[in-house]
This record gives sequence, structure tokens and C-alpha cells, in this order.
Amino acid sequence: MSQYTADDYQRALYALLPTGLAWPRDAGGVQAAVIRALAAGYQRSDSDAIGLLVGAFPETATIMLTEWEKTVGLPDDCSIGEVDSIAKRQAAVVAKLISTGGQSTDYFIRIANTLGYDITITQYRQARAGMSVCGDAINGEDWPFNWLVTAPETTITYARAGRTYCGDPLRSWGNKQLECQIKALSPSHTVVKFGYRATIETSSL
Repeated sequence: MSQYTADDYQRALYALLPTGLAWPRDAGGVQAAVIRALAAGYQRSDSDAIGLLVGAFPETATIMLTEWEKTVGLPDDCSIGEVDSIAKRQAAVVAKLISTGGQSTDYFIRIANTLGYDITITQYRQARAGMSVCGDAINGEDWPFNWLVTAPETTITYARAGRTYCGDPLRSWGNKQLECQIKALSPSHTVVKFGYRATIETSSL
């Protein structure tokens, strides 16, 4: 995954050599062999450095995934028994990192999307003269503190090329993690309800 090939490094090393009879450019000489070996070493270091960045970044973490989980307190009550693949573990880490607090619908939709769920949120208000019309629900004064999360009845997640690792299941399904995570993050003075629509299939994780 290096940005440069061994040939690129070889040309760069040749360009740095002094001129003169003591520094021949003969492709079959000892000096050329040394240059090729050094170029291959630089290319490997470049590739390893990029691999380390990819493996350490939360969304694509592999070699440092366990360290990220320990840092953010995973597995927690919402992920035990529900997170069964590397991609879902990565998503759980990212969801924890962006769960910095919020009460907007966009905030909770973003958290759900990070975990692989497609949701909508409905907010309510109590019935008021001048605002409510015929056919509206006659909501009491407690309804402004209720909100409804609508999600697929069962979210089926299929394995996706590039995000599936050895030992990962080919698919998984369920909404338990969604309910647990939303309830854990919901403001304490509110009541969150869950409604479900027809099942949707996804390959986002």
C-alpha cells in the first residue's frame, strides 16, 4: 500500500549519488545491487507506516482495535452478544468516540447510522388550541418528553468486500444494540419509544 514503488526509491537514490568514476551507474554492478536493496527497504518501511496508520485509525482499526476498545470502555452492556465481527467492533468504537453528548434528532440518527441502523425520529407536542386541528392526537402535557425511534423490524447486515475479516459471519441481524444504545444516550427526562417497519437489508458493515 506504499505511495511509492521500489523503482521510485531507486531513482531517487540514484539522483542523490555524487558524480564521478567512483560512482558508476552500471545496472549490473555492486553499487546498483546496494541501491536496489536500499530502495526495497525504504518501500517496505513506507508500506508498513501506511499500514500502521490504517490499522490504528478507529474506523479501520485492526492491529490496535483492542486498544481502542479498552480506551472507550468496550465491550459494554449494549455490545456484548451483539457485536460479532471486526467491522461491527470498529463501528462500536466510532460510535463511542462520537457520543460526546447531544439532544438533537440529528445526533441520535448519526449515532444509529454509525452502528449500521437506518432510523427516523418523531417528536411530539401536547394538544394546544390554535395549533392542533381536527384529527390530531389529543396529547397530554407529558407528550413533549416522548419521542419515537422508527427502525427496520430487523436489520440484516451482510458481509462486504474490504470490510470483512477472517472469522466474521457472512451476515447478522437484530436491533437489540440499537435500542440499548439509544436508551443509554437518551436524556433522562425523556421517554424513548421504538417502532418498527418492514425489514431492510444492508451491507454497510
